[in-house]
Amino acid sequence: MVLVTGASRFLGGYLVTRLAQDPNIERVIAVDAVSPSKDMLRRMGRAEFVRADIRNPLIGKVIRGAKVDTVVHAATIVKAPKSGSRAAMKDMNVLGAMQLFAVCQKSPDVRKVVVRSSGAVYGSSAKDPAKFTEEMSARTPPQGGFARDTIEIEGYARGLGRRRPEIAVSLLRMAPLIGPRLHGSVSQYLNSSVVPMILGRDARMQLLHEEDALAALERATVGGPAGTFNVAGDGMVMLSQAIRRAGGIAVPVPFQLFRTLGRVVMGSSMRQFTTEQLEYFHFGCGLDTGRMRSELGFEPRWTTLQALDDMISGAGFSPVLSRDWLQSMETGLQNLVGAGGGAR
Repeated sequence: MVLVTGASRFLGGYLVTRLAQDPNIERVIAVDAVSPSKDMLRRMGRAEFVRADIRNPLIGKVIRGAKVDTVVHAATIVKAPKSGSRAAMKDMNVLGAMQLFAVCQKSPDVRKVVVRSSGAVYGSSAKDPAKFTEEMSARTPPQGGFARDTIEIEGYARGLGRRRPEIAVSLLRMAPLIGPRLHGSVSQYLNSSVVPMILGRDARMQLLHEEDALAALERATVGGPAGTFNVAGDGMVMLSQAIRRAGGIAVPVPFQLFRTLGRVVMGSSMRQFTTEQLEYFHFGCGLDTGRMRSELGFEPRWTTLQALDDMISGAGFSPVLSRDWLQSMETGLQNLVGAGGGAR
């Protein structure tokens, strides 16, 4: 019996769809305080949807009544709801996770808990290493609410594992998600004719395709071991390169004017970015994925660059500069650099 929270959102909903297609899983229960779209409910197939807030004692009745043995927590929100505040966001994220894990601790049937975490726990700063391993922590404490909430949620999940060692707790720290169906922060940032960059900086981005994110969660749910795992595609892409591939024009601006001028060139979309998202576009973040392969046994299908190109081609970007022209320019520059090196 598997229960998945956050079923009205992309990751939770599509994970339920995948799990419902697995004949080895007897029953799949999808939970959220908001009902999924009709299309998502249709995709969920045999899965059962229960409208419930994980902060409400009702979630305990659902888990105990269905004898749930595996819980996947994918309900953490990235930003405060439109009608709410930062306090409301923390209440939904942290208090919700506390209540859910408390129910799991008391349930005699629960044997596995999978938490969709984020690489945001490492923060983004000029002091960062080339790649973070799972044993590392942020060099500069993250300022964004989502990152701070995620760190707290991980702490409560590890506490559950210590109090109930027979429960396998898996934490998946995912790189920023991109893909043709998922309109996340990277997609919103790049989908502009003119894209502001921090003057003197070129963030190193490591990304994760939406399908790989779902596959990693499915792997952790049906057969993955306990532990903390970075999950990301291979390779890095510089922010300037990503802007070029998306057909946009990069405009370097001083850090102090990043938000102000960003609103001028990007409009209201700049206001939607959270603190940690803006820090990511400033510095980027790299994740060591050795443990993902050796212990979790997961191999992403898309590299960072392939995921980026799939998002650009599938999300209906309207580039200012054509892809063919950009690729010919990149090839020409590479040949020029190569010829110059040979001349020496």
